Parts: sequence; structure tokens; C-alpha cells
Amino acid sequence: MNIIELSAVVAEKCQLTKTQADAIVREVFDEIAGALKKGEEVKIAGFGSFVVKERAARKGLNPATKEVIDIPATKVVGFKGAKHLKEEL
Repeated sequence: MNIIELSAVVAEKCQLTKTQADAIVREVFDEIAGALKKGEEVKIAGFGSFVVKERAARKGLNPATKEVIDIPATKVVGFKGAKHLKEEL
């Protein structure tokens, strides 16, 4: 499912126009991203938690040349599903 499909489902279930639903869905994602940029954890009850994690610098291998390369440290978004979500899967 992509953002357009999600917006269409929200529009249908909430009796909104697709434009209104799209704006709401995008705003929700923007707020989640904004909180993560600030280093905050985002917890959505019954769904899960988003958190920013640090990935350490490491050595990698260029598959084309077999050359060892340095991969810099970076931040990544982690997600942990809530118990209810895990049970549904």
C-alpha cells in the first residue's frame, strides 16, 4: 500500500474527499518525521513505536571491485510493532 492508496481508504472510511484525506495522511507522516528529526520517540498505541537509532561506522565491500570501503556512521529509523499488531500478523 502506498500513500495514495492509504489516502483513498481514509477518504472512503471517513467520508472525505480524496484531497482532504491526502492532506491529513501527509500531515500525519510529516508530524511523525518532524518528531523523529528532533530525536523524539513516536509511540502509537496498538500500532507500534518509531525511534531514531545510531548505526556505527563500519567497513564494507564494493561488490563490483571487491575493494574495502568505509561506510560512515548514520542515523536510521527503527520500528517496533505493538503486541496487538504482532498478534494480528
